[in-house]
Amino acid sequence: MEDLQGYQKRLFQGKMKINKNIGYKNTFALSSLMVLTLACFLVGCSGQHERTDMDTPKSGRINISVDESFKPVIDSEIEVFEALFPLAKINATYKPEAACLKDLRSDSTRMIIVTRELTNDEEKFYKDSFRFVPASDKVANDAISIIVNAKAVDTTFTMEKIRGILSGSTGDKQIAVFDGLSETSSIRYAIDSILRGKPFDPKKVFAVKSSQDVINYVSNNDNAIGFVGVSWIGNKEDTAQLSFLKKVKIAALECTCPEKTFVKPYQVNIMLKRYPLVRGLYYILKENYEGLGAGFANFLSYEKGQLIFRRAYLHPAKMSFNIRSATMN
Repeated sequence: MEDLQGYQKRLFQGKMKINKNIGYKNTFALSSLMVLTLACFLVGCSGQHERTDMDTPKSGRINISVDESFKPVIDSEIEVFEALFPLAKINATYKPEAACLKDLRSDSTRMIIVTRELTNDEEKFYKDSFRFVPASDKVANDAISIIVNAKAVDTTFTMEKIRGILSGSTGDKQIAVFDGLSETSSIRYAIDSILRGKPFDPKKVFAVKSSQDVINYVSNNDNAIGFVGVSWIGNKEDTAQLSFLKKVKIAALECTCPEKTFVKPYQVNIMLKRYPLVRGLYYILKENYEGLGAGFANFLSYEKGQLIFRRAYLHPAKMSFNIRSATMN
C-alpha cells in the first residue's frame, strides 16, 4: 500500500498538469478531497484502534483479557509496570482462554495473554478484517500442576494413570477438577496433550469456577485431584500461596527423562521439560503502532518483566539460565 507522503507527492505532480485545463482552485479542492479520502482509508485499514497523543508505550489506557490461570503473575506484572509508568493504566479481565480469543475480535480489547498463538485461520481473519496480523510472542513457560488433598498418601502419578482418571478407564474412585465452567486452557491442554484428542469421562471430570475454587475443592475432598497453573501454587514467597499449600499437596509426575523418577513442576524441571505438563505463555497484540500495548509487551519480554516471571516460578522464555552442578559436604 502506498504511504500518504508518497501519494501526496504524486498527486502534487499531477495537479500541476491539471492546472492548465481546470484552474488552480478546482484542482486544489480535488486534490484535498482525494488526500482526505486516502487518509480515511488508511485509518480504516490500520485496525480497530486509532492512536491518540496519550497513547504511547508509557502512557494511556488499554483493556486486556488474560487467561485466568495466570492471574497471580500478570497482576504482579501490571502492578510493577504501572508503578514505573504512572500515566499508564492497564485494565485486565481474567477469563477462560476461549473467551480471551473471542475478546480479541472486539474493539475494546487490544491485547490478550493466553497459552497458544493464533491459528492460520485466525491469522487470515485478522488480515482480511484489519489488513494486518496481530503480533505475538512467547514470554514464559508454564506448567499445569496436579494437586491432591493434604491428607493424601499417594502423591506420585504416571501419565498413564492421569490419562486413566480423565478417561475413566482406571476404575479408580478419584475425580479430576479443572479451573473453569467453559473452555479453558487447562481443559484444552488436557484433551489435546494428555488424552490426545479422546473425550473426558463426564462422571470423572468436572469444572469449578476458578483456580482458587479448584484448590478449595481439592482441600475438602480426599478423592479429588486438581489441575491448576503453577503460578497459583509455585511461589513459596507468596503468603497467599503458602496458605494454599497448607490445604493441598503438589503431586509429582513421571519424569520425561531417561532415569525412572518423579518430578514436581519446579523451574528447572519446566525449563528442561523434565516435567511432562509444560505449556507456553503468549501475548497477542492487536496494535500495529507503538502504543501502550506494545510498551507492555516489551516490558513482559525484557529484563524486569522476565524477572517477575522467574520470581513467580515460571520459566522466563527470553532470559537465559545457567545450570551448575553442586555438591554438599
